[in-house]
Parts: sequence; C-alpha cells; structure tokens
Amino acid sequence: MSEIVRLTLVSHAMTDAMSAGRFPTDEPLNALGHSQVDATTELGPVDAAWCGPEKRTRQTAELLGLRAETDAQLADLDHGAWRGSVLSGVPPADLTVWLTDPTQAPHGGESVVALIARVREWMDSVGTKPGRLVAVTHPAVIRAAILATLDSPPKSFWRIVIGPASRTVLHLRGHAWTLRSTG
Repeated sequence: MSEIVRLTLVSHAMTDAMSAGRFPTDEPLNALGHSQVDATTELGPVDAAWCGPEKRTRQTAELLGLRAETDAQLADLDHGAWRGSVLSGVPPADLTVWLTDPTQAPHGGESVVALIARVREWMDSVGTKPGRLVAVTHPAVIRAAILATLDSPPKSFWRIVIGPASRTVLHLRGHAWTLRSTG
C-alpha cells in the first residue's frame, strides 16, 4: 500500500488589490489580511511547505509560522499588461475573450490552460513526497489544482470561488488526487 500525500493549499490573505478589484502586482498583505491569518491557525504537523514567490504568499506563510520554500511554479496567474489595472479599465472585448476562452491571454500574460498545466506539473512533482504538505499560494493556482484533480474542463475555472486565507485539502493515494475539502 502506498503512502498518502495530504496537500493543504492555503490561499494568501487579503491585499489592497483584492479589496479594490485590481489585477495584482507584488503587493503585501493589508491590515485585514494580517488579521485573517496567524500562527494559531491549525494546520497540524507539516512535513514540507512551499509558497509562491510574491510578497503576499510569503507573508501569509510567515504568519502561519511556516518555514516555506519559495517555488516559482506556485506563482500567481500572469496577468501581463493588466497588472495593477482595475477590472473596469480593461477593454470589455478583451475581458470577454479572457473569461470565455481559457486558451487565450489577451493581456499578454498566461492563459488559464497554461496555468493549469503548470500547476498539474507541480502537483506531479510534490506527489512523490509522502506526508503532510502545505502550499501557500493564490486563488487562481488553487482553482487550477482543483480542476487538475477533478479532470474538469478549463472553462470551469471561473466557477470556483477561493476566499482569502481559505484552505483546500487534496489527498494523493496511488496515482490519483482527490479533493478532500475546501473552505
């Protein structure tokens, strides 16, 4: 019998960009974000921890008391030229393309399909490490992990809501990931 891998994906806490409806840059957590998460949040024993390279994920990991290794594969979806822009400032036709065709990236960054492939590759690599694993990352990365786990179509990406400082737990037994819980 193979060992179980338990992967807890933690969404970074609130930032000013999230509050303002802006595409993110490399911003820190805001005051609300700092109050959303702290070292008393129970993650149980952790055998290995990672976080995305952005300030907001590193700060969330630190507040959780994790000694997380930075991993570029856990970086946020690359929003290209839209970085720092408010949603209402994006040309409506481009926004429609982006929200309806997961293969497209009108902002010049990364498509949803490319993000899912990147996250699936990362999950395959950590799936070789038995034990309790934690990754502090972004809502988009967690959505991609859920879609990869469920073999769901990329067009379902925008139907998944991942809140700030929320946790999603996946298990790997044998060769298949399962979605254990979200929230």
